[in-house]
Amino acid sequence: MLVTGASRGIGAAVAAAFAAAGDRVAVHCGRSREAADRVRAGLPGHGHAVVQADLTDPDAVRRAVDEAADGLGGLDVLVNNAGVFEAHPPLRTSYEDWQASWSRTLATNLTAAANATFCAIPHLRARGGGAVVNVSSRGAFRGEPECPAYGASKAGLNAFGQSMAQALAAHGISVGTVAPGFVETDMAREVLTGPRGDEVRAQSPTGRVARPEEVAAAVLWLAAPEAAFSTGTIIDVNGASYLRS
Repeated sequence: MLVTGASRGIGAAVAAAFAAAGDRVAVHCGRSREAADRVRAGLPGHGHAVVQADLTDPDAVRRAVDEAADGLGGLDVLVNNAGVFEAHPPLRTSYEDWQASWSRTLATNLTAAANATFCAIPHLRARGGGAVVNVSSRGAFRGEPECPAYGASKAGLNAFGQSMAQALAAHGISVGTVAPGFVETDMAREVLTGPRGDEVRAQSPTGRVARPEEVAAAVLWLAAPEAAFSTGTIIDVNGASYLRS
């Protein structure tokens, strides 16, 4: 199985969860090759791999997916986890920076996932089926006023996943989505350790944010054969900090 953005945070936890379940894992990284090598070295089991690629480059996406499949002897699960989050509040951002943020965010969070899925489909079909799991966000539903491109990209990822669930079900490929709220990762550290940290934790009646391992557990379940009939599902992992009907 291939996990994008797996050199840290949620991606690293997902890689560890699948390896602990006996899977061989391809750990994808963009620039952090050393970190990805450390994640691979820490995985239980044998036969794991590291693939490095700029996911905003469509040709690099194809190479990474094919390299993962070749290195693992096939591909049965793809987890689209790689993402970026950068502030670009509409009333305090120049038009040039606004355009740049939208371009980078959509390219990484949405288009890259679509391209990786497209490239993975032949490998999944060759194995007789499998699963794609997308890592979305609570922000797709409640909005991201300081980072609207992030919220829009994750809403698009939700819709993409449900479209693919319908398109691929007849081929034995399930597609699910996990939508976390704040998670204890490097991406969220600045907020969680800053003046808003207590406010963010108080958004959940549990008084905390998610651990990466809790998100990974949901990803692992969605990729399991037992969850195949739940294809198209979006699982919230936000500690009841945002409830949708």
